[in-house]
Amino acid sequence: MDHAADSTAMIAAISGAPADPGPDDHELLASIVRVARSIFGAAASSIFLFDREHDQLVFEAVSGEGEEFLVGTRFPAHRGIAGWVVDTGEPLTVDDVAGSSLFAHDLAERTRYVPDAVMAAPVVHRDEILGVIQVLDPHPQSRSSLADLDLLASFAVQAGFALHGLVRSREARRAPALGGAEFERLASLVRLLAALEPERRAAGLRLVDSLHEVLAAMAH
Repeated sequence: MDHAADSTAMIAAISGAPADPGPDDHELLASIVRVARSIFGAAASSIFLFDREHDQLVFEAVSGEGEEFLVGTRFPAHRGIAGWVVDTGEPLTVDDVAGSSLFAHDLAERTRYVPDAVMAAPVVHRDEILGVIQVLDPHPQSRSSLADLDLLASFAVQAGFALHGLVRSREARRAPALGGAEFERLASLVRLLAALEPERRAAGLRLVDSLHEVLAAMAH
């Protein structure tokens, strides 16, 4: 493994391993889409993760149409309404997708459900776009209301925390490739954090987050 790869793995281990939030974050994402679908009276709600490495959007949570098979499905990151939201960082409501040049009909067909209307908002954490939350065929009263678009943005904030934790957890699971004494030092840090009382652990994790930012800057 080269120096750059070592640094990336070390950053992942330090920032992600102590919290190990993967399962809880998955459940939070699932809860967000379930509640969003109910609140908006929608046929479906979903959260995409923006996979920058592969330049794709990945279904991480789905409620309603497609929930049995869509999680894990990937699409090009810069096509369709979700792609527009990723590119611009702006929320969007499209009342009639058939008349929208942004709508990618072929991608919708791959999900086995072609909606008539879509609401979508960026999922952001610390000014970084991590993905997109969308609802398909919301109740007509929700489609042109700024208040409802603001409500969707509130769901997006919660999704941002969950997606951030999910990404950190996945990065941390790659860290064992480091091996040797370097990884053992990181494992020792994890054990120390795990042994702290909740309040002190929270303070320790804030220090870890700060260290993550410093190391990330050094790696670039």
